[in-house]
Amino acid sequence: MKIAPQATPPVCKIMDYGKYRFETLKKQKEARKNQKTVELKEIWLSMTIDIGDLNVKARQAQKFLQSGNKVKVSIRMRGRQNAHAALGEDVMKKFIEIVGAVAQVEQRPRIEGRSILMILAPAKSN
Repeated sequence: MKIAPQATPPVCKIMDYGKYRFETLKKQKEARKNQKTVELKEIWLSMTIDIGDLNVKARQAQKFLQSGNKVKVSIRMRGRQNAHAALGEDVMKKFIEIVGAVAQVEQRPRIEGRSILMILAPAKSN
């Protein structure tokens, strides 16, 4: 390892490579331990969900959001429900109103095939 590379001749120090490698791995492990990984949790709703059940799902989503995770909210449409996708979007809007205090909408509700998807992120606290 060079101590003074600008000097003539350069000043170097002989070091133990095993010890150097151990120290760098220890630093990397410590950095990984302090990192917060954000998970994407998923909540399934139904187009015919009642307000009580919607509140239960919203409480669960609030727990996920308060612990720093993102939440993917999805509704699976079956059969004739495909013809009435607007009802599913209404359910999503009600869900946003309930969890709006702790969440911000990262991806608006959109229809993808037979399902309606939306992604919520934890609200920025100032």
